[in-house]
Amino acid sequence: MKIKILVIIIFLANINLSYSSQRKQELAISIDHAMKIASEQSLLMCKTLKDKPGLLPRTIDKNGKLMTSDSRWWCSGFFPGVLWYIYEYSGKNEIKDQAELFTKRVEREKFTTTNHDIGFMIYCSFGNGYRLTGNQDYKNVIETACNSLSTRYNDKIKSIKSWDFIENDWQFPVIIDNMMNLEMLLWGSKQFNNNYFRTIAVNHANTTQKYHFRDDYSCYHLVSYDTLTLKPEFKRTYQGASDSSSWARGQAWALYGYTVMYRETKNLKYLDLARHIAQFIIHNPNLPKDKIPYWDFNAPNIPNEERDASAAAIMASALIELSSYVDKMECREYMNVVETQLSTLCSDEYLANPGTNGNFILKHSVGSKPHQDIAPYFGEVNVPLTYADYYFVEALVKYKKYKSNNALFSQVHKTIH
Repeated sequence: MKIKILVIIIFLANINLSYSSQRKQELAISIDHAMKIASEQSLLMCKTLKDKPGLLPRTIDKNGKLMTSDSRWWCSGFFPGVLWYIYEYSGKNEIKDQAELFTKRVEREKFTTTNHDIGFMIYCSFGNGYRLTGNQDYKNVIETACNSLSTRYNDKIKSIKSWDFIENDWQFPVIIDNMMNLEMLLWGSKQFNNNYFRTIAVNHANTTQKYHFRDDYSCYHLVSYDTLTLKPEFKRTYQGASDSSSWARGQAWALYGYTVMYRETKNLKYLDLARHIAQFIIHNPNLPKDKIPYWDFNAPNIPNEERDASAAAIMASALIELSSYVDKMECREYMNVVETQLSTLCSDEYLANPGTNGNFILKHSVGSKPHQDIAPYFGEVNVPLTYADYYFVEALVKYKKYKSNNALFSQVHKTIH
């Protein structure tokens, strides 16, 4: 009897291994196809914007017409970043030439001191450009940008102020998205031997960890601090379904941000938080089987709510990296989610056909549904978004590296207690 049971176990294990291997082979083919589509779409986008100096892609309007921005919009660095990732994947000089041209369109933002998004603007464009080319001019741009971002730091509150516009009488608003801008400061602290950049990033991450998260490790979108007491005056979910809800992209920003914080500092408290955020996402009862989240985990009309491809892409990119810092069992759990997300995003449901979708790569993202009526330019519901494309191609490149190297950041799997 024991021998029969052992035979059955071995048989089932072999079936699972065979299925897993086949799934990975199919995903590898899908990724190559998706990157081919990404290259075709991006070159078409370059052609469309070639004679429109200073403009960058943003989304499409309700009629399917391309909507652009200049470099001032917070998303301006993403399209150059897409081009750099496609160049990294393909090695095609045609793509590199376009990446250089569109990166140049963002350069003036190195002097920006009026918002926190300079990290998105400069590090996604010039950061990837420097990583792949070693162009010293790019490095100089990043140093200027780090200094500019540092001007928004308040050493009493220990945070970087996100927005300057005033609404609902908030005094010092900090949004979870701001975690994504710390990577540039941490990189800059090492490259320019400037410990102040690191101090800002660490202090901001610590303050956010203390005040943004609920007991279940979901996070508020926005915390505003009283400039006299230095404590939160209120907590809101500005782009989510309600102040008590879990806005999907916000959870993705948090996951990504604290994964980066652990990579750069090796402080285990950041790893612990990233793992808890991952568990909140992965085991959320409202996460669909295909792992593409609704725009808010607590949206009122689930399952009749829009999905957010941008949140899924950010999650996938973050989970690939996070899997390199945990034990094998947890790694397998993360990568199963990643492979499901990427397989779904590479399907016809989300991946655009060449020449369609305003020449964006992914369909079905959500910017800020609560603002779709009062501020349609900001709402952007069920449309392509340039940052969805960025984190999608980033995740595809990361996944290919992960499978080639067995650990993206040359980390060994170890049990974290």
